[in-house]
Amino acid sequence: MYRTIYHCFAILIGLSVLLSATPYRMEAARAHETCCGPITPAGDKLASTLDSMEVESLWLAHEHVNWETGEPDRGANDEGPGNHTHCSAFAAAAAKKLGVYLLRPPEHGQVLLSNAQAKWLADDAGRQAGWRSVPDMRQAQRLANQGQLVVVLYQNPDRHLPGHIAIVRPSEKSAQALDENGPELIQAGEHNHKKINVRVGFENHPGAWPDGVRYYMHPRPE
Repeated sequence: MYRTIYHCFAILIGLSVLLSATPYRMEAARAHETCCGPITPAGDKLASTLDSMEVESLWLAHEHVNWETGEPDRGANDEGPGNHTHCSAFAAAAAKKLGVYLLRPPEHGQVLLSNAQAKWLADDAGRQAGWRSVPDMRQAQRLANQGQLVVVLYQNPDRHLPGHIAIVRPSEKSAQALDENGPELIQAGEHNHKKINVRVGFENHPGAWPDGVRYYMHPRPE
């Protein structure tokens, strides 16, 4: 009888430990859970195309650049307009490389282009060009993983100041990482990055993260 009581007591202790550990195990599992599905072959191709543009050495801030190539096209001492940062030029160049039209020169100059792109994407012109609004960051990352072109942008409420735009790149980040930092990006800006997240990439724009950014996608041409 004592042995039976001992066994029952041991089982109860084991169950208690298991139940108390369950929330921690669930949290640990969530930390490693992929947020937005696997990266498909089309997603791998998208990532390779974006990486091939060498954004960390082209479209550099404080130089006037050719919007499509990112190469400097004026002297180093040029202080004219259009030599600050080039997020919008890079986004337009990447879209063109992927066979998609995003507002770009000559239809709009490089100065304050990101604000103009934000307005264009939200208007009929963007919809007629095939762009669609994406409801949330999880869907944005999922679409990029599937190889679709997805942009994230912030339109500055002061029309005299620049906004920001970047491209969502495929990533199998965890659900926790997505909630904390947003989708993975490639971008030009004050500092150019092949891999960065929305929270950090948009940190120079107060009000952008998390509620001020908008996501748009365009299906990749077959």
